[in-house]
Amino acid sequence: MKWAIVLCAMVALSECIIQVPLIKGKSARESLEEQGLWDEYRGKFPFNPTRFDDQSLSVSSEQMTNDADLAYFGVISIGTPPQSFTVIFDTGSSNLWIPSIYCSSAACANHNKFNPGLSSTFKNAGKSLSIQYGTGSMTGFEGFDTVVVGGIPVKNQIFGLSQSEAPFMAHMKADGILGLAYPRLAASQATPVFDNMMTQHLVNQDMFSVYLTRNSAAGSMVTFGGVDPNHYYGQIAWIPLSSQMYWQITVDSVTVNGQIVACNGGCQAIVDTGTSNIVGPQADISSMASAVGAYSANGDNVVNCNSINNMPAMVFHIHGQAFTLPASTYVRQSTYYGCRTGLQSSNSDLWILGDIFIRQYYSIFSRAQNMVGLALAR
Repeated sequence: MKWAIVLCAMVALSECIIQVPLIKGKSARESLEEQGLWDEYRGKFPFNPTRFDDQSLSVSSEQMTNDADLAYFGVISIGTPPQSFTVIFDTGSSNLWIPSIYCSSAACANHNKFNPGLSSTFKNAGKSLSIQYGTGSMTGFEGFDTVVVGGIPVKNQIFGLSQSEAPFMAHMKADGILGLAYPRLAASQATPVFDNMMTQHLVNQDMFSVYLTRNSAAGSMVTFGGVDPNHYYGQIAWIPLSSQMYWQITVDSVTVNGQIVACNGGCQAIVDTGTSNIVGPQADISSMASAVGAYSANGDNVVNCNSINNMPAMVFHIHGQAFTLPASTYVRQSTYYGCRTGLQSSNSDLWILGDIFIRQYYSIFSRAQNMVGLALAR
């Protein structure tokens, strides 16, 4: 598989559109289910979207979720000569971090680790970093080096090097996280990778877009500097951001069979590639699950696998337009746990439109216009 596709004019790097293929691998949840450990780990490391609490901005740490269903990751390299890592391109966070050789946690043992001593361009930033994962955490320090994304070098990029990681991370396929949200969200006031790409004039336009395949292991893509018309149908619906920290928008309502079942009167949501499911307040998620015929079992909203073709669609009404999710997009089948909806409740009022939504709607993130663009994915 090619690591990147770079479309450049001959005149300068500033005319580039950078495409990074994403690998759709086995999620941590699938690995744990195969080993019969899922119920044990779910109890120890519950889904806890505490990163969506503004109070986290008052401390020098970045709070993130344990999302066991994440399965999309791409390849970057750091240092001179380059050391390669797989990362989750996460629009719900802003920091870049990877494991380091100074990490002795079990979670680091089965992942690639950065060795700063082997890079002639590495500089220690002299700052510590802490990222919270539910009941666990990643701790480490920050440094500067050249980060290559899609074949294009981003110079003097700050990033985190882990020294300890939560046990849950041992079951994640990706080595680390590359955050793509706004600088305001970044821990330790770190400059996000895409901000440096813009400042260093490495992209043609100040936007990036994400395409996630539905079933195939190949074809998912992050495009920096523009959009790829091969990945969507029809017109792009441009939605203004309601806040410039996450990629946050206003949802007018959620309906099933023409009836409002959630987000009555409007609600706030973020478009987040770093979360696989659709997450919302418990009462609203329960209402949506009930409306599509799901029932609660073992912490999941479960449906009869034979009923998927007859289940109603969920419709998200956003900025005057309807975005429909058929049952085939929001129901997932597990060899071990049957069929479940990708609906997940939290104790936050902020909704998360994760990969279930993004697989259906090609998502464009415009820093130039502070908008999210959505178009029906091919």
